[in-house]
Amino acid sequence: MPNFAEKLQRSYSLIPFTLNIKGILRRFDTPLVMGILNATPDSFYAPSRTEEDRIEAVVKRMIAEGADIIDVGAYSSRPGAAEVSEAEEMARLEAALKKVRGVSDDIIVSVDTFRSEVARVAVKDFGADIVNDISGGLLDKDMIPTVAQLKVPYILMHMRGNPQTMQQHCDYPTGVTAGVIKELSDRVSQAALAGICDIIIDPGFGFSKTIEQNYELLRNLGVLDTAFGLPVLVGVSRKSMFTRALSISADEALPATVTANTIALSSGASIIRVHDVAAARQCIDVFRLTKIH
Repeated sequence: MPNFAEKLQRSYSLIPFTLNIKGILRRFDTPLVMGILNATPDSFYAPSRTEEDRIEAVVKRMIAEGADIIDVGAYSSRPGAAEVSEAEEMARLEAALKKVRGVSDDIIVSVDTFRSEVARVAVKDFGADIVNDISGGLLDKDMIPTVAQLKVPYILMHMRGNPQTMQQHCDYPTGVTAGVIKELSDRVSQAALAGICDIIIDPGFGFSKTIEQNYELLRNLGVLDTAFGLPVLVGVSRKSMFTRALSISADEALPATVTANTIALSSGASIIRVHDVAAARQCIDVFRLTKIH
């Protein structure tokens, strides 16, 4: 008779999906936790700003806590964030990615960048497995063909404008859900036509959306899941949709984050991107327990 841990392991299945990781087609039957590693001095949540000498310890902790993917970024995309040169972003990522790979060759690593040359170098030279692009190819016309050439999975997020201007572009005449589906559809079609085989969509919570629009998207997340038939990534960790709506700080927003991630999982989310890996792992495990028959 299976023990409790074995029962938990096979208790929950989302629609399975596969990703080509370093030439190996890997199948995933349960939601994944993506841990955020910011090699930046100005990301909105201060504890996520990881100085170079702390990266190894942070990566070891994330892996121990149950991270499936580590997402490494070196350009803060918070609203109104300062511009970072390509050379500076590349230097930060080189240092961070080398340290991540020094800890583990096996952990899946995504690189959070909208620049095609940064993505190319991160994959070819520094061991990244996935490209995570907040602009869905809109900020660099060479991004989609570059990812196609690299033959890696592509996280395609919805955003309008850039991090400096995005909150000026929140007008959706037919509603935010319909608008996001239409605009993501155009980008997904372009990526597929270019030859990208593994596409993950991200509705872009907090990017070019008002607080109310973020909650509408969260309510309608299942519609996006059905519309595309692709893995959906949800990144709401400690964002202003909680801090502004609840009049709390980012430091106080973990309970709200876990609640929203639970709603997202109920709507079919395949990946949750978080600052707090242990809490997300428990969130997924408890959610899976409700599916035991």
